[in-house]
Amino acid sequence: MKIKRTLLVLALVCLSLPAFARGNHEACAPVVRDGWIRLVPGGMPMHAGFGRIENPCGAVITIIGAGSADYGDVSLHETRVVDGISKMRAVPSMPVPARGDMEMKPGGIHLMLMEPKRPLRPGDHVTLRFVTGKSAGFSGDFVVRAMGE
Repeated sequence: MKIKRTLLVLALVCLSLPAFARGNHEACAPVVRDGWIRLVPGGMPMHAGFGRIENPCGAVITIIGAGSADYGDVSLHETRVVDGISKMRAVPSMPVPARGDMEMKPGGIHLMLMEPKRPLRPGDHVTLRFVTGKSAGFSGDFVVRAMGE
């Protein structure tokens, strides 16, 4: 009788573990805030993405890539001023500090969005998917803005 009770308790504990693990994972998911895409004049086949990524987790999240169904290519970039000249370059990753955030803004870290697959207009929404080093990744909503908005 005691063995059956012990086995029943163990079975219930084992069956409930996935629910606890799922709850912790969801509570620790990164969030994109104020995401926006800047259109450039003249129909250029590239745009830039900005916004803030919040990391409520207790460990650094490293973004190693991004993508979207609305673009042929999305890459991670940064702009730096070197010897008085603004230079843009691709970066392999974007770290988001534990219990902190990382801001993507003009003149700094940002996303380069190449080869739009549809005509985009101010007010349109685009979903961007971020790939991270250790987790399943996450998505964020970005609103399209005209240059100067």
